[in-house]
Amino acid sequence: MVLEMAFPQLERAINPTHDIKLFAGRSNPKLAQEIADYLGTTVGPMVIKNFADGEIYVQVKESVRGDDVFIIQPLCNPVNENLMELLIIIDAFKRASAKSITAVIPYYGYARQDRKTSGREAITAKLVADLLTTAGANRVLAMDLHTGQIQGFFNILVDHIYATPILVNYINSLNINSDDMVAVSPDTGGVQRTRYFAKQIGCSLAIIDKRRDKHNEAIASHVIGDVKDKVCVMFDDIIDTAGTICEASKLLKKEGAKEIYVCASHPVFSGPAVERLANAPIKECIVTNTIPLEMEKMPPNIKQLSVAPLLGQAISRIHDDESISSLFGFEKDIQVS
Repeated sequence: MVLEMAFPQLERAINPTHDIKLFAGRSNPKLAQEIADYLGTTVGPMVIKNFADGEIYVQVKESVRGDDVFIIQPLCNPVNENLMELLIIIDAFKRASAKSITAVIPYYGYARQDRKTSGREAITAKLVADLLTTAGANRVLAMDLHTGQIQGFFNILVDHIYATPILVNYINSLNINSDDMVAVSPDTGGVQRTRYFAKQIGCSLAIIDKRRDKHNEAIASHVIGDVKDKVCVMFDDIIDTAGTICEASKLLKKEGAKEIYVCASHPVFSGPAVERLANAPIKECIVTNTIPLEMEKMPPNIKQLSVAPLLGQAISRIHDDESISSLFGFEKDIQVS
């Protein structure tokens, strides 16, 4: 779903010589094509294949000497394969004398391991940043990083953008009275994000208090705030196994919520996630296409919106040395936690 009102079609013409050159790995070719269509250009030709032993082969099939190259590759499942593929693609463009290489990573894998919570753990978010830099990327364009401090792990330029305008625009299109709505943070870590959504929608705020005893396993204990007879809209950055969201939705229903909507940027949907969402008391789960979904296999309460216009605007502005933060107008207000 492309939100034309929020991001009208660009009028600038794409110069085929020494201009934007879009390329894509194999993790989300549909999103890459949507971005190309929005910009009025094409996805450049590459050969990407696996040898019999699994090694990845990449060859760029057109000259990129002196060009600004943008490589679209979310680090979704299979994350290790897609990460290695991105590194090899970057190396190919570096050796092809591209003027600049921007890794467009709508979903930044390994982001949740961003600090040591106990002894002898790896910090993979930093490791991936180092790998991208060593491979030859000059800049990273990422969407809704799990934590904002990941930007500081890089020694190259990072543009961090948000799916907020897409999600807020959709919620507003439902025409629900703001007095009957409450924005809900599924945990204390997402309060800043949810507070911004509440401000944009013009509704009140509630918080789910939860504890996590194991990885991918959360228990929602109680609600801070009034949700009785309200339309609850939960906001999160990632839905992985959907344990947090589904447990929170059951708790909200128990506390008297009228309807429950869920908004999230990245539909990782691991393991039992889809089945859980189908059986949870969630009227609609709204996600974006930073990660591809087979929508024909999804339950009817899952809706996917396209972030192609937003990424297209960001790519165009990077190329033209224009402001990206002005796309949002909230860079001083929101902190993603």
